[in-house]
Amino acid sequence: METVLKKSSSGGCGSEVADERPPALVSAVLPAGGTGERMGGSTPKQFCEILGRPLISYTVRALERISWIAHIVVVVSLDNVEIMRSIVKQYGHKRTVIVEGGTSRHRSIFNGLEIFVKNSPIQKPEVVIIHDAVRPFVEKDILFKVVMAAKEHGAAGAIRPLVSTVIASSADGCLDHSLDRAKYRASEMPQAFLFDIIHQAYHQCNDHDLDYGTECLHLALKYSKTNAKLIEGPPDLWKVTYKQDLYAAESLIKESLSQHVCVVTYLEENSVQARFLHETLKNHVKVKSLSSTLCKDDNHLQHILLGQCYNFICISGTLSGFKESQQLVEALENTNASVLYPIVLILIYLDNLEDLLCSSEMSKLAELAKEVKKKNIFLYGLVMQYQQTDVKLQETADSAAALIMALIRDRNPAFVGQLLVA
Repeated sequence: METVLKKSSSGGCGSEVADERPPALVSAVLPAGGTGERMGGSTPKQFCEILGRPLISYTVRALERISWIAHIVVVVSLDNVEIMRSIVKQYGHKRTVIVEGGTSRHRSIFNGLEIFVKNSPIQKPEVVIIHDAVRPFVEKDILFKVVMAAKEHGAAGAIRPLVSTVIASSADGCLDHSLDRAKYRASEMPQAFLFDIIHQAYHQCNDHDLDYGTECLHLALKYSKTNAKLIEGPPDLWKVTYKQDLYAAESLIKESLSQHVCVVTYLEENSVQARFLHETLKNHVKVKSLSSTLCKDDNHLQHILLGQCYNFICISGTLSGFKESQQLVEALENTNASVLYPIVLILIYLDNLEDLLCSSEMSKLAELAKEVKKKNIFLYGLVMQYQQTDVKLQETADSAAALIMALIRDRNPAFVGQLLVA
């Protein structure tokens, strides 16, 4: 949903927020009953997969990460209720309630609101957030701002500057007039309302508005006489609408996942190759060193993964370190974190290439990689051959770092089990 709104001179952003909680019970409604006609495929866009996971799961997860959102009501068409239930189960979504939608966007939202008052064990919130299921990049800051503004004004919504000029055509298809972009904004999501205000508006709403309307803020103004506060939102509120948007969303998710890497070293003594690689990686990504003891601790690994580190590098002097790397794979499996995002694990060998190619351990690497790929763990091998001079060592470290960054950014399953050479 994107509507053009006229922005008053008093509108604008609130102050920056820290890790605060709104002084109100808050829940959210996600309308997800669309058919995806503009996407051009048979699968509704909210169920299209990105990195093997449905788009709607990313959006639910974005809200789930915020502890002060009590419940997330997902409204889907009757045909997709079982699909949504399987998604909730597979990806371990909590605080999620599935509701059958209506024949239009507004009727679906109305059904979502009704669940809070119709013989439901879910407590009615003071403030309700309405957000699109196909806007997965919503952050805590803008949610907090619209909730606080709704608590004060009764309704609030995120807005963005217009990218293109809006024009009106005459009956004969010619330009009639255009709008001044400086005076208008695009209405985005999320929006938030005092529950009683928006619920009352939907109860009073006529059939035409329920069937053809798209703007919740308009309903609050028209039927509850509540003038919404408009909050300037960040640029990542965009909506996945067309097929190319799926590729853009995947690119953003991959970029987010490639910001951190954990390095585990299985070496009895300091290695100049490992030192060069460690320092070179710091020029590309945030590097966290992890002891070989802690990497066997499921709880410690879970803490790292919650910090959004889904990339691991194991440095071993020879293939004799394969057993320790296998233990890390098992520990990662136990966290179940790969259910949400593919984990990249790169085994780096500081050994002679010819010795590696002749070793029986190579087949074990390929077999293990094939097996853990089923669990969304992408395992790769990388050889750093020893060099005599610092210049050559740096060249090898640069090459290895470039390959590592390509692997964690692309997350390409086609290279799983392959041994690359730096």
